[in-house]
Amino acid sequence: MAPFYLGLVLALVAVLVVFANELIHELPHLFSMKPEDAILLALSLIDLSLAGNLLLIVTFSGYENFVSKIDTGAHEDRPSWMGTVDFSGLKMKLIASIVAISAIALLRAFMRLGEDGQIDEPRLLWMVVIHVTFVVSGVLLALMDWLASKADSH
Repeated sequence: MAPFYLGLVLALVAVLVVFANELIHELPHLFSMKPEDAILLALSLIDLSLAGNLLLIVTFSGYENFVSKIDTGAHEDRPSWMGTVDFSGLKMKLIASIVAISAIALLRAFMRLGEDGQIDEPRLLWMVVIHVTFVVSGVLLALMDWLASKADSH
């Protein structure tokens, strides 16, 4: 599993490069931005940071659950979830992050509706359908975990 987690670290580096590129690309236009442009920039950066958080959570908790414990002692910078996130908790954090990323993408699409006067209705409809699917999946996963916790253990 360690090579998979190494790949996730490389993916995190890729997200960081895209984040920096987005920021560097937009900074020269900072003082001429319209409010909508600033909001779109903020949404893009939030989207990338959520993806980075997701990668970190999956990498650290997966590594701790399946490869080896990460010994940080009682260091105060240790995340509170580290070492306590089991597979069920990981699923819930994963689906919550996916729903948040999907919601931000949907919000960004809605904010761009009036920019060029054209609306790509099929694309927008599919984005809403996919987002609702993620939300329903998250609710069903939470329900399954809740039911499993209430069941008698064998």
